[in-house]
Amino acid sequence: MNIIELKNVIKDYPLGETTVHALRGIDLAVEKGNLLSIMGPSGSGKTTLLNIIGCIDFATTGTIAVGGTEIHELKDSAITDIRLHKIGFIFQTFNLIPVLNATENVEFPLLLMKKYSKTEVRKKALELIDKVGLTEYSHHRPAELSGGQRQRVAIARALVTNPDIVLADEPTANLDSVTGAQILETMMEMNRVSQTTFIFSTHDEHVLKYARAVVKIRDGLIVKEG
Repeated sequence: MNIIELKNVIKDYPLGETTVHALRGIDLAVEKGNLLSIMGPSGSGKTTLLNIIGCIDFATTGTIAVGGTEIHELKDSAITDIRLHKIGFIFQTFNLIPVLNATENVEFPLLLMKKYSKTEVRKKALELIDKVGLTEYSHHRPAELSGGQRQRVAIARALVTNPDIVLADEPTANLDSVTGAQILETMMEMNRVSQTTFIFSTHDEHVLKYARAVVKIRDGLIVKEG
């Protein structure tokens, strides 16, 4: 079963009097439980592709289906619901809430889901904080954390809802090799236990070792799958 399907996806961005063709006709199918790595040089369209799969950005033309549901047919509220309940996103820029501490940032998506008690929310958040090795920094706000620590908070936040799909834009970019390996093992455990689908955009050779499939993208086109 394909959990993600893209057909002839094109994404154009107007830039003054010119148009940037970020994606030029992407066809991609990802099976549930897969671990897919997307590779390509800077500016190739990797992040745009992740944003469209994650319903953060929308295609100019083409169709995108997540979990068998075509996104372009949905209202904004339904798309928001998919982002909250089905997708975890690890951003290059972290996107943490500056006024919340590490634990509160991880708790935030659980609170939005409105299906757990405050005790359950705190327990789940602290379990993930511990898994990413930040227990002693759990009360620190983002400004008090290093780049690598903020990355680990962002990873914990993406995983805490146990989503069907995790999209990770350079997930180990700010981590040392030991911490990066620990994070990847946590993700692989989720994949084994829950059949969570992972899609990584990465240049990290260590991440590629975990991938079951690799897609190479250049100038907004897939040039190789394997």
